[in-house]
Amino acid sequence: MTADWPILSLTIWLPIIGGALLLAIGDRYSNASRWMALATAILTFVISISLYCGFDSSTAQMQFVERAPWIPVFNVEYYLGVDGISMPLIILTTFITIFVVIAGWEVIQYKPAMYMAAFLIMEGVMVGVFAALDAMLFYVFWEAMLIPMFLIIGIWGGPNRVYATIKFFLYTFFGSVFMLIALIYMYFQSGSMEILAFHELKLGLTEQIFIFIAFLLAFAVKVPMWPVHTWLPDAHVEAPTGGSVILAAIMLKIGGYGFLRFSMPIAPDASQELDWLIIGMSLIAVVYIGFVALVQQDMKKLIAYSSIAHMGFVTLGFFIVFQIAANPDASGGAILGIEGGMVQMISHGFISAAMFLCVGVLYDRMHSRKISDYGGVIHTMPVFGGFMVFFAMANAGLPGTSGFVGEFMVILASFRANFWFAFLAATTLIVGAAYTLWMVKRVIFGNVVNDRVHSLQDINRREFIVLGSLAVAVLVLGLWPAPLIEVMDASVVSLLEHIKVSKL
Repeated sequence: MTADWPILSLTIWLPIIGGALLLAIGDRYSNASRWMALATAILTFVISISLYCGFDSSTAQMQFVERAPWIPVFNVEYYLGVDGISMPLIILTTFITIFVVIAGWEVIQYKPAMYMAAFLIMEGVMVGVFAALDAMLFYVFWEAMLIPMFLIIGIWGGPNRVYATIKFFLYTFFGSVFMLIALIYMYFQSGSMEILAFHELKLGLTEQIFIFIAFLLAFAVKVPMWPVHTWLPDAHVEAPTGGSVILAAIMLKIGGYGFLRFSMPIAPDASQELDWLIIGMSLIAVVYIGFVALVQQDMKKLIAYSSIAHMGFVTLGFFIVFQIAANPDASGGAILGIEGGMVQMISHGFISAAMFLCVGVLYDRMHSRKISDYGGVIHTMPVFGGFMVFFAMANAGLPGTSGFVGEFMVILASFRANFWFAFLAATTLIVGAAYTLWMVKRVIFGNVVNDRVHSLQDINRREFIVLGSLAVAVLVLGLWPAPLIEVMDASVVSLLEHIKVSKL
């Protein structure tokens, strides 16, 4: 399906141009810049909804395709399109950005126009990552993401923001260099920069393994997978609330998306040969990182480690498909694994955003993230307490919330492969409940521990709108995941058919 009008380009460039205008206006009209940022974010979300409304879920073909020459001498094109895997992630990006803008409305007093501009530009760039069908265009958007996040943490972050920013930049940039080498190699093999042409490229096992490892270095850092996860807690702790929300809700998903768009279809034989590595790393993330979260004293660090554990479910669901290939019900189990991983990505986008926003609400009032500084918040902030308990339950995988659906699908798929994979994965339902509910018990319930907590004011209308909207999203996806699953089904089936065919 070719777009009658450039929906994808509008979704990419509208926030980027809006951000550029905010930079030009500056802080002379700070209130107007906030309203302009909000209007741009809402308009971008409305445009992105037309992707869902006009999407044909019966086909795996790329839709809303836009194509134009960019660097003809190298066959590089401005080539955009979406399928059932990328389209939900684009809508998630535009949806979450609205709440990032609202969350920073009153809190950010230092250079608010630049702050809003950084998030709008980042929104457009992240949509570009999900929509790009030319490898060089993808790489440009991928690297461009670093710049606004670098500035967001470095300018509006905490006292150790310089250390966290440099660590974030070095980790991400290091992995990206190897990905670029792999893309250039495949360009010389195929004569094209089209990602879909790379899917059809015949490669030997050794070539595939090197390409797979190159992509793994880039995507594992972005997810992040154990053991290259250590940049994430530092970045989350030092980032402002909006930065933490975008990091957890969107940027981590780009690593998971990369496995589906690049690693598995380009190097299917290497993916099958090395699936044990990814499954092992994923299970370590699910189990070990869960216990690391259990001992954290900083709320942001606890939620950051929780994100690593939950993203372990995503990569487990993706690569478990190779373990169940010999099963007569392999197709059903494999579909369940990949779709479960996708649902987990979208769900985690909602829940992690809400959890970091809840911490932000408390930090704005108390200027502390230490769990020990709180206690009895429910007595002074009953509405907020209700929201935080709800999101904590969703984070622990309570049935009826979106947090349960993806994890349950991945655990079911894991049973098709190996009982012990499923057993280890299921431990997160216990450990996740332990660290999340223990934090809630110490922060929300109990007696009021000090006068500062006693004087807290409950959430205002702006905060209620943000948390209420995310609560509705978590409930809707938890009770009715069918619209999301139906959209991605044809694309997932097509991907599985592709990776079943050896390139050797």
